[in-house]
Amino acid sequence: MTRRLIALTVAAGAAALITPVPASAASEVSPAPVSAAASALPAASALPAVPALPAAAGLLTPSGASDIALLRLRHGLTLEIPNSWRVYGTEDQLRVVTGSCKRPKGPYSEPRCDSFWVIGPKALKAGGEGFTPYNPNRGPFYPAVDVMPCARNPKYGQVLGKAIAVGNRGVGVAHPAQYRVWPGRCVTYDDGTQKSTFNQREWYLPEQKILIVDQWATPGLDRILKHAIWDN
Repeated sequence: MTRRLIALTVAAGAAALITPVPASAASEVSPAPVSAAASALPAASALPAVPALPAAAGLLTPSGASDIALLRLRHGLTLEIPNSWRVYGTEDQLRVVTGSCKRPKGPYSEPRCDSFWVIGPKALKAGGEGFTPYNPNRGPFYPAVDVMPCARNPKYGQVLGKAIAVGNRGVGVAHPAQYRVWPGRCVTYDDGTQKSTFNQREWYLPEQKILIVDQWATPGLDRILKHAIWDN
């Protein structure tokens, strides 16, 4: 069956550019399981107020059958994504919503939103724990001063452990990303009882200052990044 792509250019307040081209679909990738002992947590303090993300140029559905959209990012990076996914934010903090989401325009800590993030240089300057500069050699992307809510259930706090996978993964041709998997636990705030686990996967392109963060085991994301397209 012949399919078409929607070419989507994302910049602050940019509109969608629709161009029909051929494409291929992505396949599902699953992360490794995680288990760890729980520990007590302090009560979470309020995070600094973050303005709601604006709706980026939405993935429009053209007339006729169409399965894939082109998501154009900074530095000439383009991802082929399902056209059912939706995009919110700006170049520096872009949320790609892949399924159910209560508040897609919410900040990074917004729970109950099947999605992954594309983070740029401004957000990376405060992307480490305590709003320190992000450095994958020191820790995961965790822009908070205290315990953030668990992505799947905000009743619990999330705790990230030491990386269980470290290496390089290609994002397109000749663009290796620093890849890490950080094991996460959703725990109670009063005594740290573990309720569930997840993995936070990160692909970091240091030259371009682009970070992809996924806590939802997004189906096919690994393959989508592997087959990314670069203009340069």
